[in-house]
Amino acid sequence: MPEPSSSPSPRALVVGATGIVGQAVARRLIEDGWQTYGLSRSGKTTHPDIHPLRADLTNPASLAAVLDDLAPELVAITAWTRMDTEAENIRVNGGAVRDLLTALSPAGGVRHVALMTGLKHYLGPFEAYGQGKVPDTPFREEEDRLPYPNFYYAQEDELFAAAERDDFTWSVHRSHTVFGFATGNAMNMVATICAYASLCNELGRPLVFPGSETQWNALTDVTDADLLAEQMTWAARTPAGQNQAFNTANGDVFRWRWLWPQIAEWFGLDWEGYAESPRTLDISMRDMGPTWRTLAARHELVEPDLDRVASWWHTDADLGRDMEVVTDMNKSRTAGFSATRDTRASFFDYAAQYRRARVIP
Repeated sequence: MPEPSSSPSPRALVVGATGIVGQAVARRLIEDGWQTYGLSRSGKTTHPDIHPLRADLTNPASLAAVLDDLAPELVAITAWTRMDTEAENIRVNGGAVRDLLTALSPAGGVRHVALMTGLKHYLGPFEAYGQGKVPDTPFREEEDRLPYPNFYYAQEDELFAAAERDDFTWSVHRSHTVFGFATGNAMNMVATICAYASLCNELGRPLVFPGSETQWNALTDVTDADLLAEQMTWAARTPAGQNQAFNTANGDVFRWRWLWPQIAEWFGLDWEGYAESPRTLDISMRDMGPTWRTLAARHELVEPDLDRVASWWHTDADLGRDMEVVTDMNKSRTAGFSATRDTRASFFDYAAQYRRARVIP
């Protein structure tokens, strides 16, 4: 895909534009000169230059009505919906990719679709997470699919079928835990840990690591949302990045036992590491909504609803894994994508952004 020309500006569509990754992708596209449309269920926009579109990904008629004649050259799919079973995940999330690309098909114009998935491609879905034979770390893109139904596989298959039908290129981006800045989106580890630390300060508690012994001691990596956005837009314009699946991680590794004390120090807290068993956020932070509301009022924070800032279950799931999770980045490096991020700097840069935006005190 060529770089966007100045006249007229080509169109890009970001699906899930209010999410942590969608916001980063939309910002990068705008900076690069794209006329950027943001699709979300709310129809809200997080940037004055995003053209907001409101539609429900589970409603084909809604998608067809909103996307009629839009004809974007680039489509970035960054949205998914968690359901109670993997069968429902497949039906809803695989169906969303199918229905979205079907709605875009009549107008034509699509030249590249970038799909964000994740490491459950290698680890298995929620119902079979880490069960059976999991590939050795670091995870590599050439690994065979696991023998379990998986909504990531369903999304990929819908993408491949649409690409063959409509003759566009594609890329799949398998991210690890995402660090980023997003407001009104709680599935965000940085915001969740920042909210947790703020509540610990409020209650006079130490910052207790909530996860497993393995996650405390083992090497791991994460994905900066801006790096993921950079890789998705790189793949769209680079032949070597097209019709390929890529892991997306920062390029460094760390141990939580190294980073956790630094997070505590940044917030002025004492800390405790792993001890005997996980001490989950879902339990320790249960019923903290009223406390957060009081804290938010005193500090004039922009979001008094804790559920829109923190997602305890999501961070518990990442930090509670009893296995090493590290990704290999050689495939995209060989293809020409060599960007990296410093994970420690990434965490504290985003924490500072949340403080400046008065999301945390």
